[in-house]
Amino acid sequence: MSLIDHCAFNGDADGLCALQQLRLAGELEAGVRLVSGVKRDIDLLRRVRAGAGERVTVLDISHAQNHDDTRRLLESGAALRYFDHHHAGDLPEHPAFESFIDTAADVCTSILVDRHLEGRFHRWAVAAAFGDGLAGSARALAQRHGVAAEDVAALEELGLLLNYNAYGESLADLHFDPLVLAAELLPYADPLDFIRESPSFTTLRAAHAADMAAAQGQSPWREGPDALLYRLPTEAWARRVSGVLANQLASREPQRAIGLLSAKAEGGWLFSLRVPAGVELAADAFCRGFPTGGGRARAAGINHLDDDQLDELASRLLASYPQQAAQAATLEASA
Repeated sequence: MSLIDHCAFNGDADGLCALQQLRLAGELEAGVRLVSGVKRDIDLLRRVRAGAGERVTVLDISHAQNHDDTRRLLESGAALRYFDHHHAGDLPEHPAFESFIDTAADVCTSILVDRHLEGRFHRWAVAAAFGDGLAGSARALAQRHGVAAEDVAALEELGLLLNYNAYGESLADLHFDPLVLAAELLPYADPLDFIRESPSFTTLRAAHAADMAAAQGQSPWREGPDALLYRLPTEAWARRVSGVLANQLASREPQRAIGLLSAKAEGGWLFSLRVPAGVELAADAFCRGFPTGGGRARAAGINHLDDDQLDELASRLLASYPQQAAQAATLEASA
């Protein structure tokens, strides 16, 4: 009797590419039961039911926000292996729990899977790292494996588009349900073949171009010497571009913290934050100051803010990053 496999994965580029690598390597059963959602839907283990003789693989979702369900699954007899790079909190000490968690700022989950697989499907990890805003790590991995420059550029676009597809308040905002996109990716051992052959890639490229055209010309809502805060309208395109636009703005202003508020369809706001390397207050630490906040050192977010919290958020943001970005850039340049 074959093992019953479950896999909960973040619906963004990193989660998808981590899943693809493990499937290509034969590390998941063909009939694996998949659970995913929009990028901000990260308490995914609540939807997993598994017991003795079953295995759960977790990809790119914070253990800190899945702690109780991790314990529930272990107590029910399931085995868990956890690949992630977000704030983890206290990890369980249990013989059936296997951790591949590394919160270093220069890794993503797909890079951790790539390490585990000893580089067998490194092009997927390169695409994921680009999608996760880790261009330096992506290029270093590509160089290590001798990936041609034109192929690196193609993988960069793929990572961006897979990541773009995951942003939205609900699945209705997305062009593709991540489960559908995972099925589309599965036949392709080489992501360059997916780029060349898949109509889904063409659809995402055109949709991304249209949404980014709509997003151009945004002006900061609040501004400080080393932090900018943008506020986007209540439109599906605005929710879809929030992550990609935050990364784009951060690349244009590498010495400043970039905050981006996206209006939710039913009221309230999503918040995305990008900070330079070396600042004293990490992005995830800032966002965890609010009840639904989390993320990683340089990129984090808050899943819900009420209208009356926006002034508090703006004040905290501008007070938290005075001169820090410039200091970080000076340190980085002198290293």
